[in-house]
Parts: sequence; structure tokens; C-alpha cells
Amino acid sequence: MTRIKEIVQAITKKYKTNNPFELADYMGVNVIHWDLHEEINGFYKYDKRNKYIFINRNLDDPLQKFTCAHEFGHSQLHPRLNTPFLRKNTLYSTSRIEQEANTFAIELLVPDRIVHENYHSTIYEMATAYGIPEEVVQLKNFKQKIGIFS
Repeated sequence: MTRIKEIVQAITKKYKTNNPFELADYMGVNVIHWDLHEEINGFYKYDKRNKYIFINRNLDDPLQKFTCAHEFGHSQLHPRLNTPFLRKNTLYSTSRIEQEANTFAIELLVPDRIVHENYHSTIYEMATAYGIPEEVVQLKNFKQKIGIFS
């Protein structure tokens, strides 16, 4: 999962943001807010070289942001795969691609800089503050090439 951290760091360094909506816009990934079934948070679709992220517009803002980060992760890690719906219970998925997209989302939304700045907080407190579902917080990679957690 170190590869995912490196991909996230390269993207955020290049575009100077970790906002998944802004990154999707910069990288030509279309984000569409749609009325989806209450159990569906969103999904990623690839069609004829076009990338789409569908997000359930009925979600609260923090969950929309996490969903966008997760689906943006698919667009970067699995660009030509159409992914299944991110359902509420998909957060517990053991599927490799879903675990990778969840890891991408948490690395994007809670970069190491945030962890270092909030060293007095638990990772669960940081996750709550940054809209990360508690079910995926354990995917945060604290290992760095250099730094406190190496």
C-alpha cells in the first residue's frame, strides 16, 4: 500500500490540493451528483476514454467528500475498470480494488502532515474530523521513507 501513498503524494504535490472534487476537475474526471438508492454512496464508470464519478447527492457533505475521494482513487488506480457501487456495507469489503480505493481516500483526505500536526489526537478523532468512516481508518499507512513513523 506504500505505492498508493506515493501516488497520492505525487498528485497532491502537483496540483497543490487534497480536495478530491478539485483533483477530479483538474484531471478531467467528471463528477456527477445524482439521486441514487439510499444504500448506494457512489460509483466510478469508464466509458470511451471518459471517466465519471457518480455521487449520491443525498449524502451529507463529509460522506460525499469521502465517496469522491474513494471513486477518484478508482480513477487513478483502476482507470479502465467500471467499479461496483460503493454501498454502505462496501466499506467492509475485502476486495482488493475496494481496499485500494479506501486506502487512496484516507491517504488523500488525511495526509501525514495532518497526522503530525494533530499528534495529540487519535486517528479515530482525526478520521471523524476529516469525514473518514471509522470502518476504514485502520487503512492509514503511517510508514514513511523518512520521518517520525518510519
